[in-house]
Amino acid sequence: MTIAFHSREKSSDWRLFLKLVPYARRNARIIIVAICLLIPAALARAVQPIIVGQVVSLLRQEDSRWSFLKNIPISDGLNIIALLLLATMVARVICYSTQGFLVQRSGQRITADIRSDLFTHVTSLAVRFFDRTPVGKLITRLTSDVDALGEVFSTGAIGIIGDLVLMSAITVLMFMKQWQLALLLVLLLVPTALLVVYWQKQYRKANYDAREELSSLNSMLQENILGVGVVQLFRRERLNSEIFFNTNRKYIKEVDATIFYDSAVSSTLEWVSLVAIAGVLSIGGSFVMGKTLDFGTLSAFILFAQTLFDPLRQFAEKFTAIQAGFTAIERINDVMDEPIEIRDRVTTQSLSTFDSKTVGEIRFEHVTFGYKPGEYVIHDLDFTIKSGEKVALVGPTGAGKSSIIRLLSRLYDPQEGRILLDGVDIRDLPQAELRKRIGIILQDGFIFAGDVKGNITLGETYPLEEIQAAAEKTNVSKLIEQLPHGYDTQLRERGTNLSGGQKQLIAFARAAIRDPKILVLDEATSSLDVGTEAQIQEALEHMLEDRTAIIIAHRLSTIRNVDRILVLKRGELVESGSHDQLLAQDGLYAGLYKLQMLGQ
Repeated sequence: MTIAFHSREKSSDWRLFLKLVPYARRNARIIIVAICLLIPAALARAVQPIIVGQVVSLLRQEDSRWSFLKNIPISDGLNIIALLLLATMVARVICYSTQGFLVQRSGQRITADIRSDLFTHVTSLAVRFFDRTPVGKLITRLTSDVDALGEVFSTGAIGIIGDLVLMSAITVLMFMKQWQLALLLVLLLVPTALLVVYWQKQYRKANYDAREELSSLNSMLQENILGVGVVQLFRRERLNSEIFFNTNRKYIKEVDATIFYDSAVSSTLEWVSLVAIAGVLSIGGSFVMGKTLDFGTLSAFILFAQTLFDPLRQFAEKFTAIQAGFTAIERINDVMDEPIEIRDRVTTQSLSTFDSKTVGEIRFEHVTFGYKPGEYVIHDLDFTIKSGEKVALVGPTGAGKSSIIRLLSRLYDPQEGRILLDGVDIRDLPQAELRKRIGIILQDGFIFAGDVKGNITLGETYPLEEIQAAAEKTNVSKLIEQLPHGYDTQLRERGTNLSGGQKQLIAFARAAIRDPKILVLDEATSSLDVGTEAQIQEALEHMLEDRTAIIIAHRLSTIRNVDRILVLKRGELVESGSHDQLLAQDGLYAGLYKLQMLGQ
């Protein structure tokens, strides 16, 4: 998938943040409670410099100490202040710990919701999307990007509210105590905040590029793991390692940029914090010498200077998480904005017509289709397969045979023309209903991790007796019974503990248990040995009875007995007839048949 960089320029942070609002609403109560807890926690921390300042004022017997401290012994006053300070610390700990738990909990829930919605959307996209999108990039979006997005809530946005409340409370208390020193700190705070925002924007750009490189890295890793057999057979280990090293180096380079900008923020705040303390000591010291300021208030402002920039430092750290989250939103949004091309547009009339007829007649009406605009693999294809007819599709590689099957099952929609199933446009039928009526057995039977039963039923509910009956119909039962635990045998990912022929036999059982009215065989017996193929051919004779069948086979000797053979060339129908009729025509089919016979 090509990601346009201009999309991040036109998407403001606010618009990106609004995309998360629906997910936040699902956890609104928890988030509101967490925000409310930030207010007392921030206030408890804001008053601590004043309390410490009162200690100094009390020890020096200054007039700025609280009135109730003036008439009691110093020791009693220190005990009272210590209890007040302890109370604020306990309140902070309770509020922050409770708030942190609630925020993390809501963040995890939001992350799970987003990941589920993204997965549902991705699995609903047309196959065309996956043709142009590396699997590794999708995995990155479903994992690390979604995790970064969760950080926006768990440590970012809500925490920033607390930091803003704390800075606001400190600012108000400072101006109430001494406006000149307060103004000094605020004047240092404003340009520092602007500089932090600048560094954060640079971090955002670098983080976007880093995640793009991470996607490429994951994509290459996934490709090499899946193709490790070919890599080793052709001794590409060194070459692939060099390519991976270069890709990894590009990723590290972008990560270094994010580290630089993140460090720039931290160092800027450290220096400004020191300058602020130095300024308070210098100007406040002169006020003390001029007897316009007491030591207690100066002590409080020294702590204010440090406390004021602490939330800004934390603000910057949270803002970094938010920037990374916004980058993730952009990248996830690129996927979520992908349109679902294959949609149901069910009409009551089409369904009633479909249900009232015997399913089986297939009609292609002037169908034109291409995987890329302007590059057609099927052009003006027009033919009809009658109900119960057995038809074979034949032609050179790239003639469009497999594309016809993909169009019939609506993995793609044609650019022109239409496909009718018993007189009803397949686009007017629910996809689930359409694919329920069509059983397709491909050349490579995909196996999911799980037991044998689950790989036959594929999530649908069938009693064990029906599963066993389907296995017996396709002569697969003997194979399954030979497995260690029969139908409960656990199969590894992609069926690596089965042979290619065994995986194909399970694919036949999948089709048999669903009893489809239309059966499509796309080189379905090519992975079988001679003995197993003979057993399957016997089972197929029973499966093909009273069904419409489309058979794609490169071995022309296996399709002699079909009712009709459609010969394709460059996406066009060039010949049609029985085996004997086509041989008599002495055309493309006859030439292909003679070449195979000569080879044998």
